[in-house]
Amino acid sequence: MDNVALTTRGANELTTIMEQAGQAANEAAARSAFADYRSRKAANTIRRQENTLALFAHFLEETTGTQAGDLAGGPGAWHGVTWGLVEGFARWLLLGGYAVGSVNGHLSTVKTYAKLAARSGALSAQDVAMIRTVAGYRKKEGKQVDEKRTAASIPTRGGRKGRAKKNEPVSLTPAQAQALKEQPNTSQGRRDRLLLCLLADHGLRVGEVAGLAVTDVDLKRGELRFYRPKVDKTQTHKLTADAWEAARVYLDNDGLSIGPLLRASKKGGRLADPGMTTRAITARVGELGARVGVAGLSAHDLRHYWATQAARSGTPIDRLQDAGGWSSPAMPLQYIEAAAIANEGVKLEVAE
Repeated sequence: MDNVALTTRGANELTTIMEQAGQAANEAAARSAFADYRSRKAANTIRRQENTLALFAHFLEETTGTQAGDLAGGPGAWHGVTWGLVEGFARWLLLGGYAVGSVNGHLSTVKTYAKLAARSGALSAQDVAMIRTVAGYRKKEGKQVDEKRTAASIPTRGGRKGRAKKNEPVSLTPAQAQALKEQPNTSQGRRDRLLLCLLADHGLRVGEVAGLAVTDVDLKRGELRFYRPKVDKTQTHKLTADAWEAARVYLDNDGLSIGPLLRASKKGGRLADPGMTTRAITARVGELGARVGVAGLSAHDLRHYWATQAARSGTPIDRLQDAGGWSSPAMPLQYIEAAAIANEGVKLEVAE
């Protein structure tokens, strides 16, 4: 056998080995696609996605009359899922009174996991391509949907204790925000004042506030150091004057030496050692909002307020993105309310 034949044979064998190794790598990646994806996500994201997929499984069982498997756990439960079922899921959510923003979020999660299922071989490339064509609702379309639902007397989906799920954040004026921060000089009032300053002056998420420890506040430096689970980042904020004073008064009178920063309440307003939970913070903000005439206020509304005030005060979008703990500049723009006067702040004159 001449050298050319030997070289050709060696190249063919190498190609065969490479193909086999590549196929084995594909199969290994397919088996671990779900686990690898989920390992990269924050616990809150996984929890939200699991809630969506449980809701989708309930829809599939109701529609097909068969038991749906664990859609979050692996590709096996995705066999037979089609674009028609995904589109039907969106309509089912709307008829159930879900806010348009929630419908879009649920659709996004289903599409993400359908793509993982395709990589794992449970769905064909054609199936997942068709699923990706199922469109969500733009803002204008969402308003039209809501108008039709109102005309048809379709109720809005209720939240905890029957509260309606909001499509739009509650708007606050600076005067209302200041009124919220003016709390009585009691243990509970001092704690509430600090809580509201952290939300309205620093734009913290409710989970970030609930996770604060006493040691996260440095009064000498005037700084707050905290962890953002959603973006897996630890940040430091310079405390505003109101937040610093609220923290000083609260820590001097009511703070623990070690443990959670914001203590829970007992009946009668006394503070307990366990820290406030996210649910307790949400309920307390709603109650305090009602006291100053702002119905349906949530902690997230105060984050919207913070972003809006920062933007209107001239904060560059990149600085707002960093301070708010967002992963892209598109996110803070969604939190900023449109000005009542559309061209307010627009400058045409050139400085000489």
